[in-house]
Amino acid sequence: MKRFEYRLDTVLDYKTQVLDNLKTEHAVILQKVNRKQEEIQGLNRRLAGYEDDFNKAKEQGVSIGDCRLYNMCIGRMEEIIHEEKGKLKVLKKQEDEKKQEVITAKVDTSKFEKLKEKKQKEYQKAVMKADETFVEEFVSNTSIKARHQNRG
Repeated sequence: MKRFEYRLDTVLDYKTQVLDNLKTEHAVILQKVNRKQEEIQGLNRRLAGYEDDFNKAKEQGVSIGDCRLYNMCIGRMEEIIHEEKGKLKVLKKQEDEKKQEVITAKVDTSKFEKLKEKKQKEYQKAVMKADETFVEEFVSNTSIKARHQNRG
């Protein structure tokens, strides 16, 4: 019997390649999300530092000009953090969309893999059946030859 061939192997290979590419793209976006989160944490630490410095300066007595400067720095840092959180939200949305694409591609690829497994099992059953038939015919033919030799 000829060896097993899955006619949709090229389709399965293509689907697997698409899935791998989507996983790579997802990983890149996820890395951007993580970097952006770390960046925001760093900005929050800087903001906390400015606020601590301002509180210390207030305790020691600070000029109005310095108060305004601290307020401007703190306000600007809050704006920057707000902008970066907006960028993070966009990145998280992209990550979610890419994750859904990966899930869809995985389901699609799995269908072809399951079909291949099913066809391979069917092929194995057919091979076993053919082997059994061959053995039965061999035994039957050997038995018939033995009877003819015994009679002759």
